[in-house]
Amino acid sequence: MTLLKKTSGGSASWFAPGMVGLLVLSLALRFWGLGRFNSLVFDEVYYVKFAHNYLTQTPFFDGHPPLSKYLIAIGIWLGNQMSIGRDTVNSLAGAPYSTWSYRWLNALTGAFIPLVVAGIAYQLSHRRSYAFLAGLFAALDGLFLVESRYALNNVYLVIFGLLGLWCLLLALEVRSIQRSLYLIASGVFFGASASIKWNGLWFLFGAYGLWVSAWLLRWLQSRFSHHPGLLLSSGAEPGQNDHTVQSPLQRLAQLAPWQIALNLGIVPATFYYLIWIPHLKFNTAVGFLDLQKQILNYHERVGSGTQVHPYCAEWYTWILMLRPLAYYYKVEAQGGPLLSTDPAVPAGNTVIYDVHAIGNPILWWLSTLAVILVFVVLVQQLLHWLSPPQLEKPSYVEGQPSTRRPPLNATEFWLALFLGINYAANLLPWVKVTRCTFLYHYMGASVFASMAIAWLVDRWLHSSKSKLRTMGVLTIVAIVLAFIFWLPIYLGLPLSTEGFQQRMWLPSWV
Repeated sequence: MTLLKKTSGGSASWFAPGMVGLLVLSLALRFWGLGRFNSLVFDEVYYVKFAHNYLTQTPFFDGHPPLSKYLIAIGIWLGNQMSIGRDTVNSLAGAPYSTWSYRWLNALTGAFIPLVVAGIAYQLSHRRSYAFLAGLFAALDGLFLVESRYALNNVYLVIFGLLGLWCLLLALEVRSIQRSLYLIASGVFFGASASIKWNGLWFLFGAYGLWVSAWLLRWLQSRFSHHPGLLLSSGAEPGQNDHTVQSPLQRLAQLAPWQIALNLGIVPATFYYLIWIPHLKFNTAVGFLDLQKQILNYHERVGSGTQVHPYCAEWYTWILMLRPLAYYYKVEAQGGPLLSTDPAVPAGNTVIYDVHAIGNPILWWLSTLAVILVFVVLVQQLLHWLSPPQLEKPSYVEGQPSTRRPPLNATEFWLALFLGINYAANLLPWVKVTRCTFLYHYMGASVFASMAIAWLVDRWLHSSKSKLRTMGVLTIVAIVLAFIFWLPIYLGLPLSTEGFQQRMWLPSWV
């Protein structure tokens, strides 16, 4: 029996209902009050207008690839065929559109991110409990909730990138035609992520990093041929070649360079090129290559600092969530109509409507600690494996000492490697970016950080030590309570001045 089967995480009877419950929770949080704020919130002023331009075939320039605007335009067209949301209609984008029409597809897409995260977590560990926790923590991340409730583009970038990684993991579990199909699908999703924004490429960089690491580890294994356990799961015996006992790393190292070049090179690039065809049909002034240069020049001219945008945040501030964004802020007379045109708001009798693009603080801070531990585990595991062979005690039978290399926990190493490489791939490229950046640019990396804390909590819950089990339960409770506490500023619910201030824990949050 392989390690993957032995670490299933208990009975499966609760898992399917648990996943359904997670989806229902995600859908409810994203669709409840979706029409609130009959306006264009934050970057909806760009993306909804760009989507309108596609619907009317009006030429325009956009600093990002077009896929998310296609999707928003499709959502608007389908939304206009529905009778839902007709009580909140505005013409701010150039035509009468209901707020529901340009937000519902984002909400639906964002609701599936926790399930995709759970799918990746299960594929990494084959533990149902870990998969559920990873999905739950993704559902309780406030920034993902906020981004899903408005016509923005980051939820598309993240879900396509995650689907690319999930298909890559699934490809490692099968052979022949199925593997080829999964690899092609992986390349398509990576291309789709880059077709939302160029930083969608970071997910593809993570896939490259995993493949290069697998080949490097295979080379190290050849240098230490007396201990082949580095790429084999602990359920395998040296010399066994059966696919069922190969670790994911070993299967990844079996992918030839031409397979990577084709499926994770040519396929994403082809998808990216093809996705521009509808845009170029009526934006005929500039060709494909010149348009890419214009986009690059645009981002190089943006600049950085608070003089560019008050919520600019350097990459290193994202890790501790030092500078979130206010997507919407309005003070209203209590009981008065939202978005009233009356500028006079009675003093001392007001409510604040605030939508803050902020993560779940407890989840993010614990995730930061967890991802640091991931890198510590990686270093420890490698040093443990590369350490000199230990001298065993003489056998009573043979009477001769022998040497052995300490065993490597293959599943733990693979999980830490996957999370560590993808976290770094989604964060480190931002170090050299000189334009103004925002907290939402951390969303790709934060997924893997929250998966890291879910991994720790799952280990604690299954520990034989009661203190660790208690710690796991308390961690889950703290994350859930934090989500509930900050929920009003995720959903834009009315708050008193005191209630708003109570949720602004750091001066830089305001």
